[in-house]
Amino acid sequence: MFYLKLIIRNSFRHKLRALLTITGIAVAILAFGLLRTLVGLWYLGVETSSSTRLVTRSSISLVFTLPISYRERIRHVPGVTEVSTMNWFGGVYITEKNFFPNFAVEPRTFLSIYPEFILTPEEKKGFLADRQGAVAGRKLAAKHGWKVGDRITLKGTIFPGQWEFVLRGIYSGAQKSTDETQFFFHWNYLNETMRKTVPRRADQIGIFMVAVDRPDRAAEVSRAVDALFKNSLAETRTETEKAFQLSFVAMTEAIMIAIQIVSYVVIVIIMVVAANTMAMTARERLSEYATMKSLGFGGWHIATTIFGESLFISLLGGLLGVIGTFPAAKWIETELSQFFPVFAISDSTIMLQMSAALVVGLVAGIFPAWRGITIPISAGLRRIG
Repeated sequence: MFYLKLIIRNSFRHKLRALLTITGIAVAILAFGLLRTLVGLWYLGVETSSSTRLVTRSSISLVFTLPISYRERIRHVPGVTEVSTMNWFGGVYITEKNFFPNFAVEPRTFLSIYPEFILTPEEKKGFLADRQGAVAGRKLAAKHGWKVGDRITLKGTIFPGQWEFVLRGIYSGAQKSTDETQFFFHWNYLNETMRKTVPRRADQIGIFMVAVDRPDRAAEVSRAVDALFKNSLAETRTETEKAFQLSFVAMTEAIMIAIQIVSYVVIVIIMVVAANTMAMTARERLSEYATMKSLGFGGWHIATTIFGESLFISLLGGLLGVIGTFPAAKWIETELSQFFPVFAISDSTIMLQMSAALVVGLVAGIFPAWRGITIPISAGLRRIG
């Protein structure tokens, strides 16, 4: 109890210096937490991928489409339980700044393959029955003030024109990590319009979503699907949903590595700042440490005092940084939802933040503690200030 009181009193002996140091550590820990969360979210699609879902696309590139006739042939491959279609639509709501992911899908099979998108029975029935029907994620609907029954117009980019939809459902995610900022509508609505306006673009699919009965059959089914269309005019590449997501992540891997490096550089910088603060504190108190030695206090008493002060300041700043991370993450998730539909702080990130604060406190206290322990009593008592 004595040491605890001494540590707290020493920590705030220079109030302005202590407050500035704590604030600096808090900001650094907050930034570290947000950067680590960003890196984790970049891989979220990979981590949440289903082991029983495959993606079949053109073997050349995603920009090349596949014939709709492939669907039934894929459906008859042993191990396949369901096949759905998906086209990236790329529509814009009012202005480009309102961009959000929107897809043309085959509703019945799509909802079967993706049970994490939850609709009420009434919403699901309305969506399936209405050719112009669409569903939107809860966060997307809240952002634009949509409600079931509203008419929504998207301006096509890949598929030019003004496309009108009726919102028949607002889905919720089964898990917190489920993206609730997407928009889905009937592929048949898109296809029928293409038949009338640009016939050569009709009956074409961007990707097929394939459900398999067991995860251990994924590789076998992938090979079987690709073998069906080998040497055809539109060869396919089938891979697990996780591998499909990883292909996108790989494109920006260098950026993610850079962000990880920056997150650790932030900690190193604040570690140097905290070490400098503690070094100044120790230099000012050398005469006090010498006095303690002359009164019979051992080196470990002095080390405990110095390390305790360093850890108290660092951990207090770290705790404030962790607390500040949550409103900052909430703001990012709300205001930048088109870029970060899910921005949740994980338990592992909090542990990393507090571990970083602990390391800062320990490292910052090493030199001052060594200086306080090793200074001779006579040399310490000669120092003034």
